[in-house]
Amino acid sequence: MIHGQFGSRGQLFFEMELITADGLNLPVDAMLDTGFTGFLAINKQDLDGLDWVYVRRNELRTAQGKAYFEVYLGKILLDEIEYEIPVFAGNEITEVLLGSEWLKVLPLVVNYQAGIVTLG
Repeated sequence: MIHGQFGSRGQLFFEMELITADGLNLPVDAMLDTGFTGFLAINKQDLDGLDWVYVRRNELRTAQGKAYFEVYLGKILLDEIEYEIPVFAGNEITEVLLGSEWLKVLPLVVNYQAGIVTLG
């Protein structure tokens, strides 16, 4: 189980690690975005040094309308478990985003009053 933290505006953040193609783990704080229906989204410039395999280009509907994203096969470490997942990369992404696809495999518990946020 991952214990998360609340952002200044009530956002939910969880620590995870991006795993480079040569096995280096890079810790990041990722924000849960239930409006994003994939597993993970990052800014294109964050791909530098990860050397993940490019898979395809994909169109998604965003709050600003339809947009194209490059999809990569990425490895991450979340709750001490390694996952190989599709990762969406775009220019306008300002945070590393965990999408709602995680909620199909990991339970989310949030209690703002008690200051509790967990995933897994």
